[in-house]
Amino acid sequence: MRRALLHSPAFARDLRDWLKPRPGAASAIEATLHQLSEDAVHPSLRTHKLRGSLAGCWACSAGYDLRIVFEFVEHVGAEAILLLALGTHDEVY
Repeated sequence: MRRALLHSPAFARDLRDWLKPRPGAASAIEATLHQLSEDAVHPSLRTHKLRGSLAGCWACSAGYDLRIVFEFVEHVGAEAILLLALGTHDEVY
């Protein structure tokens, strides 16, 4: 089941800031987002629930130290993924 990806303003800012000094990373992030949309718990994403102040959110890996934080939400009568943050492990947790 393919889920729509919704970009929060914070995620859009994080993505822009991440890609500015690393334009070559765009294709890897795009591939991760495509996989997330297709199968959010695919083993290659290492998807996991978050605890503490981020309880209710999920995170997946988009590279060695790059993480995407997201939530499952309802959108237009179907389940979608709201992308919340993108950054290194230390930046997003």
